[in-house]
Amino acid sequence: MSLEQIGANQSFGGQQLRYKHQSATLNCDMTFSIYLPPQVNNGPVPVLYWLSGLTCTDENFVQKAGAQQYAAEHGIAIVCPDTSPRGEGVADDPEGAYDMGLGAGFYVNATQQPWAEHYQMYSYVVDELPALIAAEFPVDGQRASISGHSMGGHGALVIALKNPGHFKSVSAFAPICSPLNCPWGNKTLSNYLGENIEDWKQYDTVELVKQSAVQLPVLVDQGEGDNFLAEQLKTELLIRASEVAEFPMQIRLQPEYDHSYFFIATFIGEHIAFHARALA
Repeated sequence: MSLEQIGANQSFGGQQLRYKHQSATLNCDMTFSIYLPPQVNNGPVPVLYWLSGLTCTDENFVQKAGAQQYAAEHGIAIVCPDTSPRGEGVADDPEGAYDMGLGAGFYVNATQQPWAEHYQMYSYVVDELPALIAAEFPVDGQRASISGHSMGGHGALVIALKNPGHFKSVSAFAPICSPLNCPWGNKTLSNYLGENIEDWKQYDTVELVKQSAVQLPVLVDQGEGDNFLAEQLKTELLIRASEVAEFPMQIRLQPEYDHSYFFIATFIGEHIAFHARALA
């Protein structure tokens, strides 16, 4: 598989790199960013996958979160995929809305047309991208964790719960906890997966917690000043489900913090330290 490097910056003794490649899973060209800490000079390092939210690309987290400092401190690579397939012929929201289509892949495998041809973000993140990273970079694929924000927090939690052997830990900032119970999820899942709500449950964190057989370390931060909290994020449903299932999760409500990267930048150091303990 040919990789084309399209960006490179030095950062905290390591390298922040950006690549383009042809994705067989998504049937289009994709970009991703990867931070390689200075410890790669001594051998393969563990890896953290970061999934971004609605309207984002692979660059938002890289440029706004300030994560490189902590990744270098702990010797962890960070891989940031794009949030959806893109390019000529890739379906988009017919009304151009931000919450479906380009920039809004929701980390599911679409089954309905016109989405199914390209929108296979779940398989891309679980299978194709990790295989590519393991083959091309000094990364230990057996020591992997996953994190994300908003739509990406939903993706990280769902992917970790559905693939417990793949990841040592999972964390999320302001995740969409239950797409079955919010407007964003109702719109995208009905379009990507069809009208049968039973088909949606496999991508709903609250539903997965109810039936999870394996409990891995979970850290969730949610700002109490987040204007999406009540209508879209439904953190209270995750708190309740984890209590009923006796699934120990660290879910922290942070007073006054909103949905922005100011919130992420404040706590990303703690999240990377959390993953470093699981990846040790």
